[in-house]
Amino acid sequence: MFTGLIREMATVIAFNNSILRIQSKYIPKIGDSIAINGACLTAIEIFNDGFSVELSPESQNILAMENYKEQVHIEPAMMMGDRFEGHIVQGHVDCLGTITNIINNGNSTDFFISIPKKYIAYVINKGSITIDGVSLTVNEVYTESFRLTIIPHTMQNTLFQNYFIGSKVNIETDLFARYIDNIINKKEQKELSWEKVDSILASY
Repeated sequence: MFTGLIREMATVIAFNNSILRIQSKYIPKIGDSIAINGACLTAIEIFNDGFSVELSPESQNILAMENYKEQVHIEPAMMMGDRFEGHIVQGHVDCLGTITNIINNGNSTDFFISIPKKYIAYVINKGSITIDGVSLTVNEVYTESFRLTIIPHTMQNTLFQNYFIGSKVNIETDLFARYIDNIINKKEQKELSWEKVDSILASY
């Protein structure tokens, strides 16, 4: 499990034969889980100033591989007792998003990102979403897209500074939205509705 708070911007040394070699200040142990641009991967080799992970063909087909070069976001998995910030992130990428518009507002920047329509149900206004491993708050949801507002600190310390209209990004939607939607849509749970879910939550 992760939080969507980036530990550092690490440098990609090479990507050959499905092996991604990364130079970083953070050094994991062999077998450790680490999120790289939001995808949970396993450290398979450690060297003096970095580590390697392996990306399966399935991972390469799902992920925005164009962002796995030069610099990447890395976040080690949470440990028991760690302070919890951000939101609950599994490191399981649901789909790719496409940046359709970028608007500079002076002290912030709006990013509009489109995703496949089947996933928009898991994107909630003022809820959480993970973009290339970064935990962010959704500001507005549309039919097949949503809007994020990025503050200068995030722009300066993440890959958002490099994104442009047409850029692809890894998307992990909100864990709780996925689970609740799954419960509601199960055939044997047809009698459950969002109203009933709200009622159950309000009782705690």
